[in-house]
Amino acid sequence: MKIQIINGPNLNLLGLREPSIYGSEPIEGYIEKLRAQYGIIEIDYYQSNVEGELINKLHEVGFSYDGIIINAGGYTHTSVAIADAIAAIKAPVVEVHISNIYAREEYRHVSLTGKNCKGVLTGFGLDGYRLALESFLK
Repeated sequence: MKIQIINGPNLNLLGLREPSIYGSEPIEGYIEKLRAQYGIIEIDYYQSNVEGELINKLHEVGFSYDGIIINAGGYTHTSVAIADAIAAIKAPVVEVHISNIYAREEYRHVSLTGKNCKGVLTGFGLDGYRLALESFLK
């Protein structure tokens, strides 16, 4: 099984950025823990701050991977283009948000991308990525 994790803008700063909201663990270390815990799954990781690069990655893996986990960051609330890219591909997508988007600013309460996803996990910290992986194993 091959799963692609895609993180959007500012998520390269996990571990440094607003630890009270996003925690203090760098994403690279967390991804390594997932790889060790789920040795039967090939887990690839990609991060970009650029909307078009996220769309290109969805197109690249969306017809050959078994699933995609995406945290589109701020683009979740603004990008019709990423929502359209998710709708256009074959691989099921699970949307993950580290913080509870419904407990934050009102503009974060709307996910344009979530309607095209298999499911949405919000507010479970980095553990949301593990929960999303588990959803592909069922």
